[in-house]
Amino acid sequence: MISAKAVKELRERTGAGMMDCKKALTETEGDMDKAVELLREKGLAAAAKKAGRVAAEGVIATYVSEDKKTAGIVEVNCETDFVAINEDFINFANNLAKMASLTSNTEIEALVEEKYIADETKTVKEFLTELIAKIGENMNVRRFAKFNVENGTIASYIHGGGRIGVLTKVECEKASDITEVVAKDLAMQVAAANPLYLDETSVDQEAIEKEKELFRVQALNEGKPENIVDKMVIGRVKKYLKEICLVDQVWVKNGDYTITKLLQEKSKEVGAEMKVTDFVRFERGEGIEKKEENFAEEVAKQMQQGK
Repeated sequence: MISAKAVKELRERTGAGMMDCKKALTETEGDMDKAVELLREKGLAAAAKKAGRVAAEGVIATYVSEDKKTAGIVEVNCETDFVAINEDFINFANNLAKMASLTSNTEIEALVEEKYIADETKTVKEFLTELIAKIGENMNVRRFAKFNVENGTIASYIHGGGRIGVLTKVECEKASDITEVVAKDLAMQVAAANPLYLDETSVDQEAIEKEKELFRVQALNEGKPENIVDKMVIGRVKKYLKEICLVDQVWVKNGDYTITKLLQEKSKEVGAEMKVTDFVRFERGEGIEKKEENFAEEVAKQMQQGK
């Protein structure tokens, strides 16, 4: 006879449904460890079935060390916005952001094979598989990045409950509270203005040539004389670069400043050159083709499967 207490304990350990726990204990003749293993095996099968479903919701999580010298950012996806606010899901994402800041790996495939920071008996991949079985949705760790800085500070900014996440790195020989405020302001700038590059030197030249050709065709279509088209193209490219390069953008908090001017003024305040040397911006689900389904049809389909 399997006791209600044993079922409750197994459910707490695995997060599996009550009837699944009872069946597992019955099959293993009450052996708790074997029942856990059996549910994991079943969880693996369940996770595999869910793996084909599109996971375009989720959360961006960031972690910055206390000394502001190390940071990580990660995107973890799920299928619905309901699961994106699940406490277990959010804790998993936050732990992964910390792991991202500490790892020496650069590929996502290697990160998920590391021991999970909150339970080193499992890899990240194994823990995720159990979480998929527990919550009942496909999930995946999509991407991550990490920053380190010796002289300076790193800041993070999360917008829209994890819809957008940003890390910025500001270097300065005299790191101070001012440096931290600037780094935070820049993180908000990146979230709002979505620059594609740090400065003109980092812009892909092929992209610039494509823009030049586009502007040339536009100018000719507008009926502009051939002899002034080149000047117009140069002007439009300069304007384009100011829009896509962080240091050339107008500061969203004060339209009288560019980011370069802001950094110059703050450098004078601290008595040392302050410069932004890197940033990363993740937006949840960008580039993922999300399958649109009729909710009523989806419910009907599931009911039909359950018969």
